[in-house]
Amino acid sequence: MSENTIPEERPVTHVEKVGAFDIRNFIGALIGLYGIILVVLGLVAFNEVEADRTGGLNANLWAGVGMVVVAALFILWARLEPLKVEVQSDPSGEVPTDIAPVEERDDQA
Repeated sequence: MSENTIPEERPVTHVEKVGAFDIRNFIGALIGLYGIILVVLGLVAFNEVEADRTGGLNANLWAGVGMVVVAALFILWARLEPLKVEVQSDPSGEVPTDIAPVEERDDQA
């Protein structure tokens, strides 16, 4: 007796990178923006009054340079180790799309 059955379509799973929606990109961009503003203020608005307040140190300039470096590190980190999610979709459209983070395994290093 042979039973005619329709093969069941399995959900398709693939891995995608988060890309522009990675929170590290937003953090890096904001820190970088504030850092650039501080660098510009340090170069343009440093005068004798500011020097007396900070003991001769251009605090805006050095804080801005530090923030730009940290922002570059955040963006570099996001580029070198992007977040990946596993996307599962059903070609028949009966099951809603599922997105889950990809678990890092020790053997994938």
